[in-house]
Amino acid sequence: MSDSIKHECGVALIRLLKPLDFYLEKYGTALYGIDKLHLLMEKQRNRGQDGAGIATVKLDSRPGTKIIDRKRYSGSDSIQAIFGQVYDTFHHLKKGKLKDAAWLKENTPFTGELLMGHLRYGTHGANSVKNVHPFIRKSNWIHRTLVIAGNFNLTNVDELFQELVGLGQYPMEQTDTVTVLEKIGHFLDDEVQRLYTWYKPDGFDNLEINNLIFDKLDIQRVLQKATKRFDGGYTMAGMIGHGDAFVMRDPNGIRPAFYYHDDEVVVVTSERPPIQTAFDVHISKIQEIKPGHALIVKRNGTVTEMPFTDIGEKKSCSFERIYFSRGNDRDIYTERKQLGEQLTNAVLEAADNDLENSVFSFVPNTAESAFFGLIKGIENRLNEIKLKKIMELGENPSTETLQKILALTPRVEKLVHKDAKLRTFIADDHSRGTMVTHGYDVTYGLIKNEEDTIVLLDDSIVRGTTLKNSIIRIAARLRPKKIIVVSSAPQIRYPDCYGIDMSKMKDFVAFRALVDLLKENGKSHLLDEAYERCKAQVDLPKENLKNEVQSLYAHFTDGEISRKIAQIVTPKGISAEVQVIYQSLEGLHAACPHHLGDWYFSGNYPTPGGNKVVNRAFMNYMEGKDERAY
Repeated sequence: MSDSIKHECGVALIRLLKPLDFYLEKYGTALYGIDKLHLLMEKQRNRGQDGAGIATVKLDSRPGTKIIDRKRYSGSDSIQAIFGQVYDTFHHLKKGKLKDAAWLKENTPFTGELLMGHLRYGTHGANSVKNVHPFIRKSNWIHRTLVIAGNFNLTNVDELFQELVGLGQYPMEQTDTVTVLEKIGHFLDDEVQRLYTWYKPDGFDNLEINNLIFDKLDIQRVLQKATKRFDGGYTMAGMIGHGDAFVMRDPNGIRPAFYYHDDEVVVVTSERPPIQTAFDVHISKIQEIKPGHALIVKRNGTVTEMPFTDIGEKKSCSFERIYFSRGNDRDIYTERKQLGEQLTNAVLEAADNDLENSVFSFVPNTAESAFFGLIKGIENRLNEIKLKKIMELGENPSTETLQKILALTPRVEKLVHKDAKLRTFIADDHSRGTMVTHGYDVTYGLIKNEEDTIVLLDDSIVRGTTLKNSIIRIAARLRPKKIIVVSSAPQIRYPDCYGIDMSKMKDFVAFRALVDLLKENGKSHLLDEAYERCKAQVDLPKENLKNEVQSLYAHFTDGEISRKIAQIVTPKGISAEVQVIYQSLEGLHAACPHHLGDWYFSGNYPTPGGNKVVNRAFMNYMEGKDERAY
């Protein structure tokens, strides 16, 4: 994605099912759990640039000892900072102590059997350590102590906040993280109290009741009550002080979660390949947590996957497949290649089928897999052309002629690349703008002046600002006849409210193109009419709201909007023709048939809160408010 956006957080949870000395004997280290957590987080580094945090819980610890250790850090080097500090504890120990698992658990931090890691990609709020997960709700009763981390956004935090107030609480912050922590914590307290009240009349003392609560605590029941009114996309991981743990996934499966367990370990991550890499597990052994289900690991080591809410229509985020998740997942890699291959006909048509005078490239690096697919499609078409030419040669073609035909290949070059060393810290606006223009650079000498067409594949186009201010401008210096920008994703038309930092209508180049077209065609009044319809719905329950922006796009074809986008992203003074081609919604669904969440493209939100957010975002635009819509 040439336009930088913040996106999906990463979660990792590990439960060691054996005593620490088992891992010491089998794997040579009592730090097996922390080593694996480190690797899982490194392999999900793409899911966190603002900060990271870890927490561990020690099982069966005696009173008076610390059962939970946590370390958080903000900044792009947070993983190294955290684990560097954690390992410093052990580097100074004598070898004999490192071989004494019982001593390590008793005397050193982060030697628990239950471990959690989080990588933060904050969609809003300052990037300070206080905003970094995991969050802890402390209590002297360990079965009421709760640790939470997640990859989520809720659209109705204000509503949930008022529910907490109605319960008699006085939350210190109105954020989704704190709200989630307190909602689950409240019903955890309720469940503990229910069990205490149940067993107390039978003559058990408090210590005996504690042990009964450890065994009988109903996590499914807690989650059912706590999440009853959640609206959003989420994967949330939780650890309770006595040793129970859970990872739950939203009813529509918007946010991803994968798990693996055997007789030694239970592990959950936001992506599948980290588990494959860290534990050398075959893909067939890794499962996806089902939408509306929670993977629950009890203190005694039993593992169950249980529903905690009504299951909705599965609408897993397609952006995970296009861009967010790392491409080393077999299925994601294949899907991205197909997204590129499906654009073959449109690209060739735009290039007038002139393969000899077309040069293919991609920008940025995340578009590489889709580019491989596009080139595969081009090569297949070229093979058809070669076969036709050979058939036309008759029975005795010359070797020279055959060699000339067979030598035809797509012209694939690395034309545009990002200058990672360039820093645009200059305060002067004009000078800074000049530096931004040079954020990308090109390979000179490969393009025939005013004769070649450059085809640049991007995996998605959000704002179009990087295209206009840097990529197209710098590519034009090669003096091509035409520049074709190809997006392997459809037009991004609507805000996201389930985890991606895309909530302002004015930021979308597709929406700006729509507004321009409405004005040019004398239909500006439709914007005002849609605004009035949005205002009329403000006080309605979110379940009754309708997306009022969709009808505006219905006045123009995808092609008309793409042509207007091409005009918007073409810098002044560029002589080369610029054309923009987008993936179709049908093509997206064909390539990613199991991830049909496409609301940012289609406007079809999987939860009622989505319609509330898009209408609010549109109203903010019409009112000139530069603020988030949720």
